[in-house]
Amino acid sequence: MNVNVNFDERVSVHADTPWVASPMAGVERRMLDRIGEEVARATTIVRFAPGSTFSPHVHTGGEEFLVLDGVFQDEHGDFPTGSYIRNPPQSSHTPATAPGCTIFVKLWQFDLADRTHVRIDTNKARYLSTADGVKTLPLFQDEHEDVVMEVWDAGAEVDLSAHAGMEVLVLSGSFVENDEEFAPQSWLRLPYGARATALAGPEGAKVWIKRDHLKTPPLAPVV
Repeated sequence: MNVNVNFDERVSVHADTPWVASPMAGVERRMLDRIGEEVARATTIVRFAPGSTFSPHVHTGGEEFLVLDGVFQDEHGDFPTGSYIRNPPQSSHTPATAPGCTIFVKLWQFDLADRTHVRIDTNKARYLSTADGVKTLPLFQDEHEDVVMEVWDAGAEVDLSAHAGMEVLVLSGSFVENDEEFAPQSWLRLPYGARATALAGPEGAKVWIKRDHLKTPPLAPVV
């Protein structure tokens, strides 16, 4: 299954895109990009029904996710809205969600040698002023990628130049880029070398951003 696999193109997906049922009961997906079948290099928004439980499983290629609403649960704890998690390659867990939840998740996009677990409650973390009208919360950085959350003031003009690729997911508020409006759960992917500017909406915007991760063309997992 291939979804938005031309990484040389600008791509956007919005929250009005229909949910699609997954092979697991009570789980629906909005696929943003995907290379592969059920084992895939994938970027997805996933919605879990209340009471969902899952068998223990290993994330051979790593799992990165941000809880958008509800509470995601596993043996490591309860992760409410705003939790940012990185489960590195070869890690395992047994997920569940009593109240239900929606997550933004990326699979098979790690350096396979990475063994760094990350668990951040972004609601309690401190943002730093990094540009005019922009506050930034660092989440993860290595030689392969830079992941942050940012809060943009109302009307702020924000440089989105993608030196080695960029993804932006709106968490709250809105922005306009290339005459296209991005509201909560809207996603934008910019290719290597793209230059763009975002204009934050009247309520500002809170966004998740990944940069510098598209230096080489993404490939399907090898299993």
